[in-house]
Amino acid sequence: MEISDGYLLSLPLHAVTEVYGEAGLRQRFGAEIRKLPPADQETLETALALASDLHRDDRRVREPYLNHLLRTTIRIICYYHVTDVDVLTAAMLHDSVEDHPAELADGRPGDATRAAGLALAERFNPRVASLVAAVTNPEYDPDRDRDEQYREHVAESLERNPWARVIKVSDFTDNGVGVIHTTGPKVPRLAAKYLPLIPVLRDLTARPDTPLADTVKQHILGQLNLAETRRDL
Repeated sequence: MEISDGYLLSLPLHAVTEVYGEAGLRQRFGAEIRKLPPADQETLETALALASDLHRDDRRVREPYLNHLLRTTIRIICYYHVTDVDVLTAAMLHDSVEDHPAELADGRPGDATRAAGLALAERFNPRVASLVAAVTNPEYDPDRDRDEQYREHVAESLERNPWARVIKVSDFTDNGVGVIHTTGPKVPRLAAKYLPLIPVLRDLTARPDTPLADTVKQHILGQLNLAETRRDL
């Protein structure tokens, strides 16, 4: 069945996912980026192609992992009203260095994570690589609590990179806010990882240097408050 762009643009992202899956999200992404200059559209299509290749075998419970990357990027365009092509490119590729450093590095010598970052800088530009680096988790100390280190890393990294906050908040919305829709044995684990991060993201979102309109910040804060309703788990 053929779906019109206008209809897809009217749907919440979770509805596009549930009804039309990856194909619907791809079409929605294409419709969203058509408002951008042709050169930016080409860059974002290149980023999508790279993400599709890197994550081609990755799955996230019931869906291809690519759906998460599409929603994270689309959300920044349609709900956060951001059209900065570097930010959108980094959003699409925000898990590439963390999940597939060797493939992204493509034979470059040295540490795979560093080589993957250099590869992104060459394929796109250093700012894209820097934004991805800001939301890429480091290797953790096995002798310390992993979730605590995750929160420390997010707070420190985003403190000095306001645009990376935009990517992280959209990523968290897709991950952490999804806790409210999750049932079963995964709930306590997800709640332990994501819910303690809410105060950190709430503070970072509300800061004057976070490059989002006040109405967008209020929307995000509402989403964070919604996720926090699962604190009793």
